Amino acid sequence: MAFQDDLTEYDQARERMVRSQIEARGIRDPRVLAAMRQVPRHLFVPVHMRGSAYRDTPLPIGEGQTISQPYIVALMTEMLELTGEERVLEIGTGSGYQAAILGLLAREVYTVERLPHLARNAEEVLRQLGYTNVHIRVGDGTLGWPEHAPYEAIIVTAASPEVPSPLLDQLADGGRLVVPIGPRWTQTLVRVRREGDKFRKEYLTSVAFVPLVGEHGWDEREGLLRHVIG
Repeated sequence: MAFQDDLTEYDQARERMVRSQIEARGIRDPRVLAAMRQVPRHLFVPVHMRGSAYRDTPLPIGEGQTISQPYIVALMTEMLELTGEERVLEIGTGSGYQAAILGLLAREVYTVERLPHLARNAEEVLRQLGYTNVHIRVGDGTLGWPEHAPYEAIIVTAASPEVPSPLLDQLADGGRLVVPIGPRWTQTLVRVRREGDKFRKEYLTSVAFVPLVGEHGWDEREGLLRHVIG
């Protein structure tokens, strides 16, 4: 009975989250709103933080990483303009929460996480929730997942100094890529649309994400952009 009561409290908190944090800020896509209402965010945070899962803030999930603020998850998802038929690439699995949202809105989701412990945790929660269309790989997310390209939508959930060129290569014609771009402490959320061999950028709002570490991102050891010559 106590477990059922907890579920009710979480359901109520999730509804308040959607109404006050997401709808109130202008998110209108009904499919995105429905997904945000459905996915149990509290299962994707450490047990001792579940009481804070539906607050208007990012939360630490270990390894120096965070689960993004609910509004930012909804905003980035809406920016992908998903219809349900897409193959989506996510860079930065983290807790798995964003992948769970995408899993309800797209045909297949491929997500790359560089930290094995986080990838295992996310995979376990997603398995318990019954997701069969979310596929996790451990590796350098700045290289994408070329075996399943092209992708109609790509989302990067960590801050990059520029759009990693392998991700542009793996974006389908007409596809959308959403990524925070800028220095380590503050970035601009950017949507890139591919039109043949051209890429059109839209600059949307200021955000703050953990850095995207990898060959085409930030160097973890030096805290500097790794320049790739070629």
